Amino acid sequence: MLTKEGFQYADHLSHPIQIEIMDCTLRDGEQTNGVSFMPHEKLVIARMLLSEVHVDRIEVASARVSPGEKEAVSMICKFAESIGKLDRVEVLGFVDGEQSVDWIDDCGCKVINLLAKGSLRHCVKQLGKTPEEHIKDIQNVVDYATQKGISVNLYLEDWSSGMKDSPEYVIQMLDVLSKTQIRRFLLPDTLGLMNPLQCVDYVQKIVCRYPNVHFDFHGHNDYDLAVSNSFAAVLCGCKGLHVTVNGLGERCGNAPLASVQAILKDHLHFKTHIVESKLNKASLVVASYSGIAVAPNQPIVGENVFTQVAGIHADGDNKSNLYCNDLAPERFGRKREYALGKNSGKANIVKNLEEIGLVLTPSQTKRVTTRITELGDRKERVTLEDLPYIVSDVLKHDAPEDKVRLVNYMVNTSYGLKPMASVKVEINGLQYEADSTGDGQYDAFVRALRKIYKDHLQKTFPLLENYAVTIPPGGRTDALVQTVITWKGSDGRLIRTRGLDADQTESAIKATFKMLNIIEGS
Repeated sequence: MLTKEGFQYADHLSHPIQIEIMDCTLRDGEQTNGVSFMPHEKLVIARMLLSEVHVDRIEVASARVSPGEKEAVSMICKFAESIGKLDRVEVLGFVDGEQSVDWIDDCGCKVINLLAKGSLRHCVKQLGKTPEEHIKDIQNVVDYATQKGISVNLYLEDWSSGMKDSPEYVIQMLDVLSKTQIRRFLLPDTLGLMNPLQCVDYVQKIVCRYPNVHFDFHGHNDYDLAVSNSFAAVLCGCKGLHVTVNGLGERCGNAPLASVQAILKDHLHFKTHIVESKLNKASLVVASYSGIAVAPNQPIVGENVFTQVAGIHADGDNKSNLYCNDLAPERFGRKREYALGKNSGKANIVKNLEEIGLVLTPSQTKRVTTRITELGDRKERVTLEDLPYIVSDVLKHDAPEDKVRLVNYMVNTSYGLKPMASVKVEINGLQYEADSTGDGQYDAFVRALRKIYKDHLQKTFPLLENYAVTIPPGGRTDALVQTVITWKGSDGRLIRTRGLDADQTESAIKATFKMLNIIEGS
């Protein structure tokens, strides 16, 4: 619904406005420096986006790039066709006569996102053509694609610059092309130069002139305004938004899927088909395949965004959730955590003690809080899994010794041979031994432990989900190594443990035995 002011409102509508979400992680996101997805990785991401996250459309490649790209598009199209969603798979194509259309048709794809010039400068200086010549070339590709049964959406590349410097050119393009078979017009802020006020101005002018045309907005994040501009675009009548998982994309990236979904739902009360509980999973998968880590403070999907550090915040959460907002972690398949460190107050400690099922007296809680503050002052990280050990150390009570104890071990490595480990452990008072080889010293050690758990205990050894190693800056060879390992138990529970030692293998082993004692003690 468009009011006379040019803005869309959904708050009081019986049928809230529906916004299409087109994810271009597999095309624009792959233009991130250093990112290149394998065909099977593209298929995994595409399956997840269509079947679990439920984006409306996915842009999966650029035409004519490589044989590997063609293989990936073909695999994705076969999958999409099997679930009745082939029309939601799109490929970027070019105004190159029949070449892009034929390439896309060979892949079994049925939608081309045709890249045209949305500014006079690009048309004249890059193509060396007049607007009339470029429009004719576009029409020829559209006609050919239509003959082949391929739907056409049209990118107006550098559209924001076109609206700023040559709006008459943009209008000339749209006056002619809006009367063709083109289904959607895609409005990119290609250089990421727009601010929300300009976006409101430009989109209003376009939507008011062509009220029956479907427009998408495609934001880039050079000024950190991609999400804000996306907000402005749909407010003024765009019916679709382009996003990428984790904001991947060329230069500073694109509008992040999770952030866009949150503002559409919470601030504009617009509807999408997105399954919010799957956003964090999508983020983790794309981060793993791309090799681009998510910033800890990235909204929605960052590691820290649902972690309260200040003790006063934990206290407020105990009193009617005073420090919570609509971005509830459970909504996105996550949970709220309370950091342990020098800023931890009593409320933070109590929240974490509740998480592991420990109840202390006020005096005991105070002593534990003091110790954690001291550790925080030394810049040591304190995790939830460390807490039982800190409690035992501080209170000096007669707690039983670890149920799983390393008696001795030996690992060796030789040039040209696989590393080998011999391990002896004590579990609930009984000792077990095993030997194994592996792809590294720690891998050999874990394989030996797995043998013990499988052959002697008939138990499933937890799966290693993530392994991260850090050392202090400076590059000293005697620096302490911190190894943080995330495990997944047979019950699906994730456990993160930390080991600290001058030797990397030893630090990983310490983290491993912390995990085993947590499991045995639960």
